[in-house]
Amino acid sequence: MDVNIINPFINATLNILETMAFVKSEAGKPYLKKDSVVQGDVSDIVGITGETNGTVAVTFDELCILKIVSNMFGEEMKEINSEISDAVGELTNMISGQARKELAEIGKVFQGAIPTVITGKNHKLEAMTKGPKIAIPFKTDFGSFTIEVCLEE
Repeated sequence: MDVNIINPFINATLNILETMAFVKSEAGKPYLKKDSVVQGDVSDIVGITGETNGTVAVTFDELCILKIVSNMFGEEMKEINSEISDAVGELTNMISGQARKELAEIGKVFQGAIPTVITGKNHKLEAMTKGPKIAIPFKTDFGSFTIEVCLEE
């Protein structure tokens, strides 16, 4: 997959988390993901269409998302609940939207669909398209999360 497609998702993630939750994160090395099991506790997946079809997913460890949402809301969140799920959906929408805006600037236009939030240990995210699934791991001071981008070629 073209780095020009992946970099906007990295840029958007770093920017959204810092501006919305005052959380600094560091992107790791992207890799080709071959399975559907996620290494987190709460995920959101959103379909994208346009230049090609695909999905964007964000998966957070429990401690990481609790801290992020606590910072966003200005109050301590102690468990994954409907407020956390809603916040994960909003974060994914913002990340996807900002990445799609950056992609449009280089002539690659995408539209986003309604996101779906999934919670639970070792849950699975099935991409709805056939194409390579690129995972980008991120680290914060209080946990990790992963962005997965899967686009048809």
